[in-house]
Parts: sequence; C-alpha cells; structure tokens
Amino acid sequence: MKRFILILLSILVLLTIWITVDLNYPYKTDIKKFDYKEVARLDGDMWRSYYEKKKLRLFLQSSELMRKQFGVPFWRSQAMAYHAAKAAFIFKDGRNRADYDKALPDLIKYYSQINDISDTSFDVNKAARLELEWWVIRRYRNEHPPEEWEQCLARNAETVYHLPAEKFVPYAHLRVAAMLLRDGKENSITENDWRQIHGLLDQAWKSFTDPLH
Repeated sequence: MKRFILILLSILVLLTIWITVDLNYPYKTDIKKFDYKEVARLDGDMWRSYYEKKKLRLFLQSSELMRKQFGVPFWRSQAMAYHAAKAAFIFKDGRNRADYDKALPDLIKYYSQINDISDTSFDVNKAARLELEWWVIRRYRNEHPPEEWEQCLARNAETVYHLPAEKFVPYAHLRVAAMLLRDGKENSITENDWRQIHGLLDQAWKSFTDPLH
C-alpha cells in the first residue's frame, strides 16, 4: 500500500512539473506559419460542435487547433482552448449587448495567450473586441449586411498579422459565404451541407495564408 501511494505521489509530482513547465516556459513562434488544410478542417469541425452544443467536443477540437495553428504544447493548448470555448458559449447564451460583453474577458485572455507566443506582438484588446464585434453583427444579421461581417474579419486579421485588411478580403468573403450557407439551413442542415461548408472554409484558409508568405 505504501509503495502504491509513493508511486501515485511521484506521478502527481511529475504531472505538476509537466503542467507548470508547459504553461510557463518561454515560447515564441511565427504564427503566420501553419497548415491551412488542418486549420480549415478543425475550424469546420468546431462550427458543427458549436451549433450542436457539443461543449466537450468543441473544447477538444479547439485545443487541437491551438496545437496545429500555433504549435503550442499540450497544456498550454488546453488553457487557450478553455478561454476560446468559454467565450463562445457565454456569447451563445447571451440575449443583449450587456450579456455579449461578458464574453470579452475570456476573448482578451485568449488573444493575450496568442500574443505571448507570437514573435510579433499585436493589440490584444483591439483583436478581442473585433472578434466579439463580428459575433454580434452576425447575430443581428438583418441589421448588418454580409459586407460588414467581411470587413470585421479582415480588420481582425490586419490587427493580429500586421498586414493591410485588403489582403484578407478573399478569406473574409469565403468565410462569410460559409456562414451564410450554415445560417440559411437553420435546423435542416445535412451532411452534404457540412461538406460544402468545409470546402468553403478550406478555400478561405488557403486565401488567408497567401498574403502571409
């Protein structure tokens, strides 16, 4: 029994060390370099989990996306995914602007974590607010045409990647096209619809990476 307890304590100590080092050791990367196909695949999978209210699946997909897109280690990806997923579901349950703004602190933490690993810093608060803004204008799509969604997406990319928003217009247009397809189907969406959405997102992320190279 004592031996079992000793082994268990050793495992816990090693796990604690792993998590602590994983979360805190200095790490910088070029966030412009990633496999767009993997990012597009996970992006589409996350959309589906979000609409189907699969919170755990969304979280796991989000953490995988962090590792694929930013190259972060396991536990750091969990922390990033936690704030991204939490913000998404706070917003989803909101009914007015005051409710939606409650998602902002987690979006700021999420973008702060990206900024911490990026070898080129950016305005975290601006990026988080632009992210929230396109969530809001999409929800009130009868008052905001798709062109506004595209502008918001392009401005967010401009803020994070320090390139003119115009460079991201093709990406934003394709991504919005995927959103419109999803919104138009409401609860009658089919597997074929999801395949079309994945195809549009694949094209969108390809367009996104073009100006980064």
